[in-house]
Amino acid sequence: MKNYMKTFVTIFLFIILSICSNAQNEISKTDDFGRIILNDYVSEQIEGLPPSAKRTLSNKLSQIVSKNGMGGSALIPRFIITPNIVVLTKDLLATAPPMTALTLEITFYIGDGIDGTLFSTESIEVKGVGINETKAYIAALKQINTTSSIMQNFVNQGKNKIIDYYNSRCDFLLKEAFSKGERKQFDEAIASLLAVPEICKECFDKSQDEIIILYHKKMENECKERIQASSIAITNKDWDEAADLLYGILPDVSCYKESQKLLEEIEDYRCSDAMGKAKGAWAAMDIQEAAYWLGQISVISKCKNDAIVLGNEIKAKVKLDEDKEWEFQLKKQQDEIDVRKASIKKSELVGTAYGKNQPKNVTYNTNDWWKNIPFQLKK
Repeated sequence: MKNYMKTFVTIFLFIILSICSNAQNEISKTDDFGRIILNDYVSEQIEGLPPSAKRTLSNKLSQIVSKNGMGGSALIPRFIITPNIVVLTKDLLATAPPMTALTLEITFYIGDGIDGTLFSTESIEVKGVGINETKAYIAALKQINTTSSIMQNFVNQGKNKIIDYYNSRCDFLLKEAFSKGERKQFDEAIASLLAVPEICKECFDKSQDEIIILYHKKMENECKERIQASSIAITNKDWDEAADLLYGILPDVSCYKESQKLLEEIEDYRCSDAMGKAKGAWAAMDIQEAAYWLGQISVISKCKNDAIVLGNEIKAKVKLDEDKEWEFQLKKQQDEIDVRKASIKKSELVGTAYGKNQPKNVTYNTNDWWKNIPFQLKK
């Protein structure tokens, strides 16, 4: 069990470091909120927002979260910062050339975009002038001060509410992760618990304990699935597929011995098949073909001695007839490619992989946040 814990802790720390590296360059610079990530979201519901202005607004949101220590890449993009914009005034200035002047009221929201819970809000007014409405819009958005005390207080309020979210809902989150594990949704369950911030110490510690349990269940489940799939591949005489499915099963898993026994059986099956083809090729005096099939025979298989005898026979014949050396080599248990495959499987970053496989475009529930905000142009 101690070896398993060491293996898991290594993998777990690598996952955490990978996540945090997106938010800062050095782990020592991470503050208490370093693992609470806010995702910037610009809704399509903002009426009349020009596409180029939308990019400017999105950049401003990214600056707000990064400068307040909440930037990064979240495994599950649950918590968001999103704006709504109301055009307070729109004037056409009698200048040469004519210019458009806009006054915008921008309301920022931080909340749980999945269940629609609003945590904090803040409104500011900005003005911009341009040769057209789009240019005026962009000029106004550029006036957003991302480091102002107003923005800092707004973000801090959101941070504190997110911490309260985890502290008050910890038991529910753990039960939900457990239920997902029972449904064999291991990656999703682990990813949800990896999102618990370290500042919520009690919940964080409980989550780590549950992650260890879930990870072990995942490995146990995958081992059984791989053994079953490998058995089917053996029936179909797909020896390479059968063996690949078993490489990378960790010694800590209960069915490890079964997987190793099956691997030996696979090599014996391979041996009989390859030995027969090698003999057939030698009978046809196809030396290169014989060498190929002898090279497929593992040094751990039961017919390795027969392969060596046949190889020496071919070698002696070639030496006698052509006066040149002929070499062959039995296959080692795992070549470099096999080892690489096993290493990759052993070091799977479960939570990170789950996050990367999620849809990039998430539909958030923010309708109630805006329902009292008018969209019409104010005169």
